[in-house]
Amino acid sequence: MEPGAPPKPTLRVVQSKHRPARDALDKLDHLLVVVPSSLSPDRWPSLPAGKQLTALAAHTKVGAVPRAQTRLTNRRATAVSVISFDPREQAFKQLTRARRSVANMLRDRPTSAGLYVVGFDSVAQEKLIEALVIAASAAVYEGPSYKSARPRKRRLRQLRILGVNDRLDLNAALVTQSNNDLARWLTALPANKLTASAYKALAKELARRHGCQYAFLSEKRLEELSAGAFLAVSQGNKGKDAGIIKLAYRPPGKSGQAKPLALVGKGILFDTGGTNLKPFKSMLDMHTDMGGSAVALSVFLTLAELRVPYPVDAWLAITENRISATAYKSQDVITAANGKTIQVIHTDAEGRMVLADTLALAARENPELIIDFATLTGSCVGALTERYSGVFSNRTTGYEHLVRAGIASGERVWPFPMDDDYDDALSSEVADIKQCAAAGSGDHILAARFLSRFVPDQVPWVHMDLSASGHQGGLGAIPTEITGFGVHYTVRLLLAAGSAAALAAQL
Repeated sequence: MEPGAPPKPTLRVVQSKHRPARDALDKLDHLLVVVPSSLSPDRWPSLPAGKQLTALAAHTKVGAVPRAQTRLTNRRATAVSVISFDPREQAFKQLTRARRSVANMLRDRPTSAGLYVVGFDSVAQEKLIEALVIAASAAVYEGPSYKSARPRKRRLRQLRILGVNDRLDLNAALVTQSNNDLARWLTALPANKLTASAYKALAKELARRHGCQYAFLSEKRLEELSAGAFLAVSQGNKGKDAGIIKLAYRPPGKSGQAKPLALVGKGILFDTGGTNLKPFKSMLDMHTDMGGSAVALSVFLTLAELRVPYPVDAWLAITENRISATAYKSQDVITAANGKTIQVIHTDAEGRMVLADTLALAARENPELIIDFATLTGSCVGALTERYSGVFSNRTTGYEHLVRAGIASGERVWPFPMDDDYDDALSSEVADIKQCAAAGSGDHILAARFLSRFVPDQVPWVHMDLSASGHQGGLGAIPTEITGFGVHYTVRLLLAAGSAAALAAQL
């Protein structure tokens, strides 16, 4: 059976002007109270069960999670936990604290919870509520499971935000988190479940649900387009179902004259390393090597659901990298869709091969901006660990803007140099360019320099090497090892700019 999309979010978020009075508390299993770390002790008694909490907090550090916790004597024995936040902290720290606060709350297995953020100015209050709502939504997500018997669990069904005078617009945050769930779901699927055929069927159905266009560039069509770099990787597959999924969103009521934003994703459904075979431990989790395509698809669907006023395309490069008698080999010379010839060095550098043709084909449509996502290199993990992702661009003057977007979203990124003298390592005597260097450091930079050959200079381009796509114990607001990193970052980046054209102008 082909995998479907993850179940729709079950968390219902309700907002109320009322403070946590007795009748409201009787409907809750848990009340999470958020206060400033600098809140004066004489204000604690005004909180629900304030006297007990004040006494308990005297024995804990300000940064403890929870700072204090007790139970009310009402009919539901409602748990009350207090968490302190510093509103001056950057988004990543606040989201991390939100994740830990929600995890503490969920140990109580509530089905109905309340959130009461008190003692902050309106801007800080809204920011903290959004962080906690994202963390709660991310926490109730359940990944794919194929167990024959799944135990029934008490799940958080409702989160009631109390004491909010003006209704907060949380729609963008909830839609983005729902699609982060999708990215995590797809990335977690086993390779025998998320086959190329299954991925195509799911993408087609999701496009239909959102009123978007779907097309598929099959291997036969890619041959016609001279996309030899993609086909070099896919030629080792047993089946001939690989190709490039193309999705298109067009805003309602628009003339269609605006140039589209192009989102490109690496979708290697399983990566053996090809002829240059990976060792066991390096291959174990290579079903996640399609994470870049999952992020590109999820950003695309978020923008479509939010009905942004500009066109958006998604290009998903879907194939496996298998070892077989027909697999491509070191020292093969192939021709990409833009006519560039490539000397193959290492068959485990397949991601940049499929992206090369996908970028070249996306660029043919003269987009306003291209953003690509890929779990591309181990050297980016070596440079940044799994807490940051790397960003590269052919508009390096915009690096500061890209870094600021990471700070604002809590998905942190760091830029790397793109000087053309790095191309010396990719100089080939038999082709226009080497696929990669046979030895040496800085492969994440060389990979970006390689990809830049397939994006015309006049098209602004951002490449994200997703070194933070997986982090043990979660990252920021996300509690799972598979993080879906890049969805929140890119949506916030685009919404803050207002349009793809405006973002391109900022780079």
